[in-house]
Amino acid sequence: MTHIGVLTAGGDCPGLNAAIRGLVVRATAGGAKVTGIEDGWHGLMGGQVRPLGRDEVRGILTRGGTILGTSRTDPYVHGEGIASLNPTLQANGIDTVVVIGGDGSLRTAARLGEEGLPVIGVPKTIDNDIEGTDVSFGFETAVQIVTDSIDRLTTTAEAHNRIMVVEVMGRQSGWIAANAGLAGGAEAILVPEEEYDIEDLAARLIARHDLGRTYSVVVVAEGVRAPSGEQVLVGKDTTGFLRLGGVSTVIASELERLTGFETRVMILGHLQRGGTPTAFDRVLATRFGIRAAEAALAGEHGIMVASRGTEIVLVPLSEAVSVPRPIPTSRLDDARWFGV
Repeated sequence: MTHIGVLTAGGDCPGLNAAIRGLVVRATAGGAKVTGIEDGWHGLMGGQVRPLGRDEVRGILTRGGTILGTSRTDPYVHGEGIASLNPTLQANGIDTVVVIGGDGSLRTAARLGEEGLPVIGVPKTIDNDIEGTDVSFGFETAVQIVTDSIDRLTTTAEAHNRIMVVEVMGRQSGWIAANAGLAGGAEAILVPEEEYDIEDLAARLIARHDLGRTYSVVVVAEGVRAPSGEQVLVGKDTTGFLRLGGVSTVIASELERLTGFETRVMILGHLQRGGTPTAFDRVLATRFGIRAAEAALAGEHGIMVASRGTEIVLVPLSEAVSVPRPIPTSRLDDARWFGV
């Protein structure tokens, strides 16, 4: 009998429970046993497991977060690699591990796969920066949350004749900023993939206001560098990884100085990760979970499920984690049509 262990690692995002549910339903229907691994790699290192069947995943489709919990623990940073995982795998008879994670978690999974761990990756990230798949679940929900926030901030910016600088997630790629900025009618969008000139941006906003438009919304991804060229950090998390954030405050201060317009900052932070997933993300996550279960039942590993067009396919895990997936210039060009 195939015995699948499933874990969710890294930051949470909407759709994780839908993916777990899809995996469990399809795997158990195929005669496999499924064990849930709690708190990501931390739980696999520490033996925190529990059985998952149809009853355990009933009613979780619409819930945000993850019923298994997650963490940013990494077996190579906080343990001894695959040797840290073997005791739990052997004690429970797990022969395949399905890792539902972002780029960092999947890179770790690929490395473990090279050491002999039968692993299957499922891409989840609100940043949408995983190579090999057209889209990752969690992204569409995050874009909708940010767009709704921009809509609300636009009304208060208009009422008070302000510039509103909205900071969104996106360490290496500006997918959320570009899509939500376009959907929300932002006057400027700053992303990590592209350099910007703060004085040019200020001039654009002044020109806009000279035309009678008394407010502006600027969307900034957290991975954008400050006007001085430095990356803005807020410290480290409990596992020692650097945390980005706060660049919007630096940019807002400079814009206020250069334009003379009152400027306010909104950092959306973890609001983007929370709440129930959209219908699109529920469907995509469910399909990812189903396809991962089918791959495990067929004895396949070293692969990642991916969305290509309307189909769910399998791609080599090593290929999927080779480089981050940047937003194409064409998407940014589309957004520029709606600036000043």
